Amino acid sequence: MPTTTTTTTTVAPALKLDIFVLQTYNAKTIAFADASTYPNNPPIVTLPTIRLTPPGFDEVALPFLMQTYNVFNSASLRITEVGVEGHLPDGVWQVSYSVFTDVTVCVAKSFMRIDKIQEKFDNAFMTLEMMECDSAIKSQAKIELNSIWFFIQGSVAAANNCAILQSEKLYSQANRMLDRFLNNNCGCNKTSYTY
Repeated sequence: MPTTTTTTTTVAPALKLDIFVLQTYNAKTIAFADASTYPNNPPIVTLPTIRLTPPGFDEVALPFLMQTYNVFNSASLRITEVGVEGHLPDGVWQVSYSVFTDVTVCVAKSFMRIDKIQEKFDNAFMTLEMMECDSAIKSQAKIELNSIWFFIQGSVAAANNCAILQSEKLYSQANRMLDRFLNNNCGCNKTSYTY
């Protein structure tokens, strides 16, 4: 009777780089998590590097800690002086993460950052909840805020699909609508809604 032998071979995972943006709920910081798969061989021979290009600023190359998350602020990104933390700009950011084994391996992405406009939207929403207006005015204000939110999400969707100009236009429209909403005190003048 023939015997069957089963041989199991363990294959080391291939180097596959991936990073993603983490939500910090803070307009002054940005965070990235390393979601890469690292093999044991060949080893990483240099410190991994992340290159970030915030909208309107020059690219900056920074060390990146593997298999964890990395948080950056305006000073580390050379937008402000060391010790001074400012708001990071909204808009389309370019990011690339690279390591060197026997060759350089890199992953590059772009994404739409909306933290500042989200903060502004939250402020507009909070004024809506605190208004002393009648229900018809509140309903109209909610419709306007929903429209603004639609433009913000459209901007993110466009950036995710590499439609950068469309993304920037939708963001600008949402920002103008939010400014108008906030400057008109949500349209509440106790007698009528001004749009």
